[in-house]
Amino acid sequence: MIVVVDYGMGNLRSVGKAFERLGVKVIISSLVDDIRKADKIILPGVGHFKYGMEKLISLKLINILNIKVLEENVPVLGICLGMQLMTSHSEEGDVAGLNWVSARTKKFQFEEKNSIFKVPHMGWNSVTIMKDSALLKDLVSEDLFYFVHSYYVACNDPADVLLRTDYNIGFDSGFVHDNISGFQFHPEKSHKKGLCLLKNFIDL
Repeated sequence: MIVVVDYGMGNLRSVGKAFERLGVKVIISSLVDDIRKADKIILPGVGHFKYGMEKLISLKLINILNIKVLEENVPVLGICLGMQLMTSHSEEGDVAGLNWVSARTKKFQFEEKNSIFKVPHMGWNSVTIMKDSALLKDLVSEDLFYFVHSYYVACNDPADVLLRTDYNIGFDSGFVHDNISGFQFHPEKSHKKGLCLLKNFIDL
């Protein structure tokens, strides 16, 4: 059973429809009992890091998520804000994250006022594959994915970095640490390449 965690911050309909196109039914839920039964977990999210953490806390989801991910080692996929929440700390709100991956969430800051690089980073951009992973089956470097974000992830351990993307600076657009994976882009909005990635997650 795949559970998409609903903590009030996700583009849940798009994620659900992407799995429907793959012929897979997911459960979208904020209930502890549903998450407890999950074989795989999707942590989506769009919005403010601090508010996202507050929502997870208010819904009493932190403990069950830690049990599933850190103790039972179920595969978990973070999307956009969901990826960022897996890090240790964010500059957005200056708050701690779930600390599942040794990484920081940082804000894009470009000095040139007339820079062609605007914040948020929005639209299609390519990725560079940094290591092998079953999640990337049938995908290659320079494949394009859809991004919308003002903050980015910087992994402390290069061994965790799965994908890199350039947007004036290079940033970690995908990581994998054991059963924990995250992507800064939106697979559910990235057409065939995004569906390929989600299918690979299903097949893990």
